Amino acid sequence: MRQRFSPARLLASASLVAMVAISLGGCTAMSKLSEVTGSVGSTGSRAEAAPGDPARAVEVYGERYRANPKDAEAALGYGQALRANGQRAQAAAVLEQATIANPGNKALLAQYGRALADNGNFQQAFDVLSKAHSPDNPDWRLLSVQGTALDQMGRHEEARSYYASALKIAPGDPGVLSNLGLSYMLSRDLPKAEETLRQAYASPRASSRVRQNLGLVVGLQGRFAEAETIVKADLPPDQAAANVAYLKDMLSRSEGPRGAPKRTPVASLSQPD
Repeated sequence: MRQRFSPARLLASASLVAMVAISLGGCTAMSKLSEVTGSVGSTGSRAEAAPGDPARAVEVYGERYRANPKDAEAALGYGQALRANGQRAQAAAVLEQATIANPGNKALLAQYGRALADNGNFQQAFDVLSKAHSPDNPDWRLLSVQGTALDQMGRHEEARSYYASALKIAPGDPGVLSNLGLSYMLSRDLPKAEETLRQAYASPRASSRVRQNLGLVVGLQGRFAEAETIVKADLPPDQAAANVAYLKDMLSRSEGPRGAPKRTPVASLSQPD
């Protein structure tokens, strides 16, 4: 496929994908609430025992929540399940009421902040997350989520200070490094973005999201063949094909008419939470 690369135009659309690809604190399944950057971690044995299927988890926790809406643990599990199932507005509403009923509950504040970020309420999310931990006892995952909120408000320098603080607590964490790399991408420093994402990709704990982000940044610099190799390396044929299709869809935007509507491709991106 012949590509004509225009980094400025590509970055204009890539920033939309970054809003999906940046880890807003989600995870790929209810059984892995702490696997990716921004997750709060488990808050109790019942949360850890959540069903692996998000739709089933919504049923289980929804029943418990409706029996006692003021139960913090039930609300937390229900909010997590709703987010995992893509019901983000409902998750935010449930968690908002839970924080009112349980003032000062940091686990609920953390989940509510992430739900707000899911819904694009980035300033409010940042403010709520600031109440979920403190400077004398910071949570590196929440620092990273706050960084993503700042990035999506265009405050990239501030965002990177939050990632730096997170990395002091969790050195080399691939999720935080991936967010940092995307922050450089959004401020159009592609070489620095690539350098940072390669650090993340080198980690044995790197997720598929890190691979996709690195491939995107390499492709944005005009090295499509190399980007394609990155996104499909060591993957089953169907997953490799999906990753390549996603990459081509992103990079081919430079050839579309200027006035054409743009959509955000989400092939192969993990669903937040």
